[in-house]
Amino acid sequence: MNHTSGTSAKRQRLVTVGILLAALLVPTGASARQDELAEIRRATAQYHRVDAAIAAGYELGYVRGDGVRIISGCIAHPTSGAMGYHYFNKALIDDLVVDPLTPEGLLYEMGPNGKLKLMAVEYIVPGEGANPPGVSEAPSVLGMEMHILVPAVGWYIQHAWIWSTNPSGIFTDWSPEVVCP
Repeated sequence: MNHTSGTSAKRQRLVTVGILLAALLVPTGASARQDELAEIRRATAQYHRVDAAIAAGYELGYVRGDGVRIISGCIAHPTSGAMGYHYFNKALIDDLVVDPLTPEGLLYEMGPNGKLKLMAVEYIVPGEGANPPGVSEAPSVLGMEMHILVPAVGWYIQHAWIWSTNPSGIFTDWSPEVVCP
């Protein structure tokens, strides 16, 4: 065996070991994320009943610092789909803390039977431009940096479509599957 073929075989083994290690790491990360989402589902399962959400402090819309109620209708985008009806827990929003097991918002869609159906959770932290003002830097949740979707509202947000299938992705803002009446 010459030196070149020995080096080539050694290089091939290293590449194979690298591929195997990468393959082992990917499912672990995906599995950890699925475990975390399963915990959030367990923590929010009670909110399939809107009356349970209301009893826990969630209400349709949010009352800003100036007393104006916002986001109280079904929220839709002209081309991207909808989010549905937002039930917010004002105390959780105003505390400026994100806990994956206690989302600040719950998103519902009106079902064909006229009952609200839980679709997603939303994490919210007011930014500097919110009323009242909040944090100056984007917080993170579920390993992702939160973002401001609507500058006029000024909230850092992150959706997780854990109770419905969203073809656009579990962590996107809009779902083409949700329809506002």
